[in-house]
Amino acid sequence: MQITSRDNSLLRQVRAVRDGKVDELIYVEGLRLCEEALRSRLTIEAVVVSEELLRKERVAAVIQELSQASKRFGSVSEKLLESVSYTKTPQGIIVLAQRPESSEIQVGTNPLLVVLHQINNPVNVGAILRTSEAAGAAGVIATKNTSDPFSPKSLRGAMGSAFRLPIWSGPSYIEVIEWCRQRDIVTICAAVEATTAYTEIDWSRPSALILGPESTGLTAEELELADRRVSIPMKGMAESLNVAVAGGVLLFEAARQRRD
Repeated sequence: MQITSRDNSLLRQVRAVRDGKVDELIYVEGLRLCEEALRSRLTIEAVVVSEELLRKERVAAVIQELSQASKRFGSVSEKLLESVSYTKTPQGIIVLAQRPESSEIQVGTNPLLVVLHQINNPVNVGAILRTSEAAGAAGVIATKNTSDPFSPKSLRGAMGSAFRLPIWSGPSYIEVIEWCRQRDIVTICAAVEATTAYTEIDWSRPSALILGPESTGLTAEELELADRRVSIPMKGMAESLNVAVAGGVLLFEAARQRRD
């Protein structure tokens, strides 16, 4: 179907999902990410593609697959695509997909989990998701008031990892601590003030790495509730690392110990 009006019902739906007004759907933009959504077997509700991208033979097969998998399909001009795009430079294709299930993670033996607690920058959330998958984490828990792992910015940073990793969104910090305790999963907080270096603990047992808010970090009470507190020794005048960078350092130490 060719769409020529900004008022078209499909474009209105795309804008609503883009702006976070439809809880059950997620907004996916860009050919690579849309292909990841398809390969990850997400339920594709709608596809909007630019007429310019439709003319490119090298992407014809992917677009055909997406159109066959979706319930609604529309082609638009570049100008119309700009009106619904999340980015300043539209990437040619937008997919609306059913939001992946977000419930308690089914842990196997010896899991490595990542807990995102009130991290409100979606770019950091996406980067941590991508790193978590790369380091072999079994899943990610995003506590209440953490930025949505399926927001457009988070999805761009995660580069498809959000579609593949089990993600449990919405529990409180206390719920997560208790949930881990019941399953004998050691909770480990990253804290600047901690006296134990991250290399000095055993990451090879069932573990949950807890990363706190970018600006304030975890509170004293939250740190106290965790089993262990670790720091990353640093040189120079830097007081702390970006939360996504810190998460990467810690996760790959855990991965190294588990591999060895």
